[in-house]
Amino acid sequence: MKNVRAAAVQFQHTPGDKEANLDRIFNFIGQAAGHEVELIVFPEMCITGYWHVRKLSREQIESLAEPVPDGPSTHALLDLSTRYGMTIGAGLIERADDVRLYNSYVVAMPDGRTACHRKLHAFISPHIRSGDRYTVFDTPHGCRVGVLTCYDNNIIENARITALMGAEVLLAPHQTGGCRSRSPRAMGAIDPELWHRRLDDPATIEAELRGPKGRGWLMRWLPSRAHDNGMFLVFSNGIGVDDDEVRTGNAMILDPYGEILTETGKAADDMVIAELDGAQLPDSSGRRWLTARRPELYSMLSQPTGLEKDIRKVRFEE
Repeated sequence: MKNVRAAAVQFQHTPGDKEANLDRIFNFIGQAAGHEVELIVFPEMCITGYWHVRKLSREQIESLAEPVPDGPSTHALLDLSTRYGMTIGAGLIERADDVRLYNSYVVAMPDGRTACHRKLHAFISPHIRSGDRYTVFDTPHGCRVGVLTCYDNNIIENARITALMGAEVLLAPHQTGGCRSRSPRAMGAIDPELWHRRLDDPATIEAELRGPKGRGWLMRWLPSRAHDNGMFLVFSNGIGVDDDEVRTGNAMILDPYGEILTETGKAADDMVIAELDGAQLPDSSGRRWLTARRPELYSMLSQPTGLEKDIRKVRFEE
């Protein structure tokens, strides 16, 4: 892997306003270009908006959806990618040729190629289907990249398979933190009023973002995905009020030892940048552990246990 300069962005999208959200994306790309960024990662469904989609009819979701790579948002990302020589990832709702809808993450590359990851564990709407394949590809910047969107990263098998497919950098776009959960120790709701008062009282909302509903929760598992699999990890997230929840930001970049290279705790749109040093990969613990695997012991991983449930039931059941 060659060294690559990467950026992770957090921003508060406007529900359903693709033009406004693309304007924010364009602004960040311009800033990143000034810092010689080669790879920039924006959040899950940040072009279309996220949490409000659970309330929409199929017809309303279709009005937001676009084909990939032939839709206007992908074309716009490709134009910027070519102009700045930058690999750019951003999330939207995809309308496939068979009219199925997906929570998709588009990566535009300066050589004109695109990659599209369909979220494997999509639950935002019964009208949006889950994807059925992993997404790993080479970039023009000399690194091999994989994508796992939000809940995809919760399932350890997904990160391991992505690493086995050769990913050196994992893009992890999210809309998370501040989520209601049946688990008493997994996140929890944040009072939206704390966000609305952030300019007068930034300390209170920033404490929530850094606490167990945000960064504290991330630190229980996110570094292990990087460390155990020997991958750099670029975590991008929404920030601020998203319908009736508050996203916790905490955009960060981790090295293949699970150490944080850079992060933000701001209660605001923000971007963090780090140099990914490819020389760290070969001797990293996770990369060496991949060579010590015993696949003949792992057949149970692909066998149903009877405990499996539909992702929407897992996510929303009380």
